[in-house]
Amino acid sequence: VQLQASGGGLVQAGGSLRLSCEASSRTSGRFVMGWFCQAPGKEREFVAGMRWSERTTYYTDSVKGRFTISRDNAKNTVYLQMNSLKPEDTAVYFCAAGGGIITSSVGVAAAYNYWGQGTQVTVSS
Repeated sequence: VQLQASGGGLVQAGGSLRLSCEASSRTSGRFVMGWFCQAPGKEREFVAGMRWSERTTYYTDSVKGRFTISRDNAKNTVYLQMNSLKPEDTAVYFCAAGGGIITSSVGVAAAYNYWGQGTQVTVSS
């Protein structure tokens, strides 16, 4: 599975961006799709995730109520709608996919088998 992330850019604080992650092939319903971010000098951190086969979504506390993960099965694409952006959201954002990920590991980068290239999100104050 190859993942292609896009949609990053420069936005002012309070603005919105929508990131897209297109998979090269149809992913199994057992796959978990995740978004992670990595700021300079920091570890890669979990942002949001969801299972292809379920409506269950997962978010890190700092983005709850501001970010929404969704999918379009027909397009093999996962989205991350980012609203009310803050300067601290500035980072490179990566999409990832993995099979057989248990709920307690959805936020663990090492649990994912496939990664897209990052897309830069910069939020100015």
